[in-house]
Amino acid sequence: MFETSTLTGSKPEQYAQLAAQAQALVQGEPDRVANAANLSALVFHALPALNWAGFYFYDGRELVVGPFQGLPACVRIPLDKGVCGAAARTRQTQRIDDVDAFPGHIACDSASRSELVVPLVKGDTLIGVLDLDSPQLARFDQDDQQGLEALARIFVDALA
Repeated sequence: MFETSTLTGSKPEQYAQLAAQAQALVQGEPDRVANAANLSALVFHALPALNWAGFYFYDGRELVVGPFQGLPACVRIPLDKGVCGAAARTRQTQRIDDVDAFPGHIACDSASRSELVVPLVKGDTLIGVLDLDSPQLARFDQDDQQGLEALARIFVDALA
């Protein structure tokens, strides 16, 4: 059975350890639901101060909730709404220190105060987003963004 180990060292070193664990989880598995389920659990349990970690998949029209850890979530998100929609629409990571200050923020969990959303793109195709929420203001910094963008690449690279 796979067990997460305690992350040690600087934040970049911790994300390198997390990336190695993620790579081991997805190795040889091309199924996006299986990999999203394992990666959302890995991230949720490895990183402090999260209240939601998971995936939304693009169905050609909007984002639809996929595997996640945390409280029940919004099922569908239009690309013109919320932080997830902005990440999917622009195909750029959204790192929001205060979600209440983000125009059009969707409050799926009223405890969320900050958010980091990484778009998942393979070639020119939008697959979805990796979404992390925290009950702390300004929880995510540049190191978190780079580390989670690396995890998103591992997920996308594993897809069939």
